[in-house]
Amino acid sequence: MTDLPPFGLGYPGTELRTQLVQAVLRGEKTATAGLAEEEESPPRAGDRYLLHDAGEQAVGIVEVTEARIVPAGEIDLGFARDEGEGFESVEEWRLAHERFFDRPITDDTLVVAVRFRLAERF
Repeated sequence: MTDLPPFGLGYPGTELRTQLVQAVLRGEKTATAGLAEEEESPPRAGDRYLLHDAGEQAVGIVEVTEARIVPAGEIDLGFARDEGEGFESVEEWRLAHERFFDRPITDDTLVVAVRFRLAERF
């Protein structure tokens, strides 16, 4: 189990990490997105990761069910809602990600769109 890589949601020690992990544990968050340019090794379907809380304690294992590198303009409302953060529009999704990544996101910005499931809860 300890040889699994961490599943990066937010930053350790932050309220955002706490909120995102709790949403995964409640089954509300089944998707996440990152900037493709920041991904050294994008996840693939079937990959498993350790889910850590804000204090860096392992709380579960997630399994990637789908991972695609797509232009941000292809993110749809279904994906935005599956991120479990209460987004009611793709524009809300984009603005929240611009704040998190601290940079503008255009329709052409490549993102890694990941869907996952909670495989095990500790």
